[in-house]
Amino acid sequence: MTKQDVLDHFGGTIAAAKALGRSKGAVSQWPDQLPANLQFEIEGRTAGALRADTSKRKPKPARAQRA
Repeated sequence: MTKQDVLDHFGGTIAAAKALGRSKGAVSQWPDQLPANLQFEIEGRTAGALRADTSKRKPKPARAQRA
């Protein structure tokens, strides 16, 4: 999900900020590609109208096993 997807859905920065409980300054500073945790929050708040993009998530590196 991109920042533009969110702005288009809500109709702009101010409307998105109000709907998501953020300041307009915070929304305007979001990166173009939203972090996964924010995407999932927005997906929940929009009841799935906007969907988190899981295809671009980076897998976590494997943790070393203790011997």
